[in-house]
Amino acid sequence: MGRIAGVTAAETRERLLTAAAEAFAQRGYDGTRVTDIAAAAGVSNGALYAHFGSKGELLVAALSAHGPRLLADLFAADPDQPIADLLLVAGRRLPRRRDDNGYLIVEALVAARRDEDVARPMGGYIGHRAGWLAGLVRAAQHGGELDDGLSADALAHFCLLLAMGSALIPPSLHEVDEDEWAALLTRFVTALAPAETTAPRGAPQ
Repeated sequence: MGRIAGVTAAETRERLLTAAAEAFAQRGYDGTRVTDIAAAAGVSNGALYAHFGSKGELLVAALSAHGPRLLADLFAADPDQPIADLLLVAGRRLPRRRDDNGYLIVEALVAARRDEDVARPMGGYIGHRAGWLAGLVRAAQHGGELDDGLSADALAHFCLLLAMGSALIPPSLHEVDEDEWAALLTRFVTALAPAETTAPRGAPQ
């Protein structure tokens, strides 16, 4: 199997990313073979390596394409919504059960500790996510939504830790009351605002 007749290089790449996301989420990084991903996508191993230099690169590319993007999706749907409100809405959803692709981040983080081929692209992935989050924070600080005395980089890092940690501790391992979780998040997000600012819109009173 080479490239499928009538299928563009971009379509072949997307087939590979979809097949890889499903395989890594279901069988883990160590339990997934490149040949299985290529077969599921309907291409040869050579075609796969024409798009991705290694199994680790493919894992991170699959994570980027099909992994969790909760805050980014919320922002894309309503870019004018206050950032503090977006953080609150996204945070309230973190403890909920997610689909298999939501656990891709776990596979990537574990594999990055053992495999340099994963660690290198994961560094770029985490850096990109952190930079995007820090940019949102700085925009919110400029608009007076968040305290400009806070470190945007530190807050972005905290958000990443919270989001990625939620994948490690799903509801099946430890469930938290939604109202209690929402109340805690509301107090936290309110504390990020300048002193004269009230609680985020829609926050429980």
